Amino acid sequence: MAIQQQHSDAHARWRPGRVINGSSATAALDERLAKGLGWFSIGLGLAEAVAPRGVARLAGLPGRRTLVRTYGVREIASGLGILSERRPVGWLWSRVAGDVLDLATLAAALTSPRSRRGRVLAATAAVAGVTALDVLCARRLGAQVEADGGQSDAVRARTSITIMRSPDDVYRFWRDFTNLARVMRHVESVHVHGERRSHWVARAAGGLRYEWDAELVEDRRGELITWRSLPGGDVETYGSVRFVPAPAGRGTEVHLDMEYRVTGAGLLGGAVARLLGGGASSLVAEDLRPLKQVLETGEIPTTDGSPSARLRDAARGGRP
Repeated sequence: MAIQQQHSDAHARWRPGRVINGSSATAALDERLAKGLGWFSIGLGLAEAVAPRGVARLAGLPGRRTLVRTYGVREIASGLGILSERRPVGWLWSRVAGDVLDLATLAAALTSPRSRRGRVLAATAAVAGVTALDVLCARRLGAQVEADGGQSDAVRARTSITIMRSPDDVYRFWRDFTNLARVMRHVESVHVHGERRSHWVARAAGGLRYEWDAELVEDRRGELITWRSLPGGDVETYGSVRFVPAPAGRGTEVHLDMEYRVTGAGLLGGAVARLLGGGASSLVAEDLRPLKQVLETGEIPTTDGSPSARLRDAARGGRP
């Protein structure tokens, strides 16, 4: 009963798709607005970094080339941060802080005899409008994150596949987690530590590697395996795999449901993970196909159709 309650509590915390007031359309609009602000920040930052003299002249701030270039670097960093998360509340508030700094700089320029007052006032109005937009977006996304229990950028992947083996056979193969590194292309290695803990290394696009430790939450032979990651890894993840007898004795339906959030590997790693988020289920399904192949035939085919590995003994659960 304690394990089941733990399973329910953990699953309740991971619901990245929930939105406040039941309005998914509003939530999607807010997230698109955040991404737009991220791209705007990068575009502005590049202009300030590459052509600081021109931007300074346009804003009525002659002679402030170094300051404008510095602000450009800040804008680029904020933009990358916003694009690296689905609900980038912290990065949006960092933009607000930058906006306040910009407004203070423009206000000081109004008292300088070297500045062009008309251009400074126009730039101040533009920055004030963007600041209001940043504050609005940060507040709305912050409310959504709070409603989601604090998880702002988790990705969910759900897929299933039918394998012509018994639930017990499929469970037994999966339960030896080292087998998964041998058949799933995105899993580089798995090292088991004791009965309930394991260390995972996964590969992503561009050669990025993610590592984390996981522990079993629930383990029912031939039926269900659930797990969650431990603190300190590059990834926070929670998931379950169910082994259900297929109708008419046609093997086993494997139902995989998992969620993950990249916490390490820097801004680039988080951005890549978010870009892959929309296709997470297809990536997981791609990993399940060789699992089906090895359990049904004992071989994993290469791209040309020839077997690249033979795992017949493991697929048979060690039976001769």
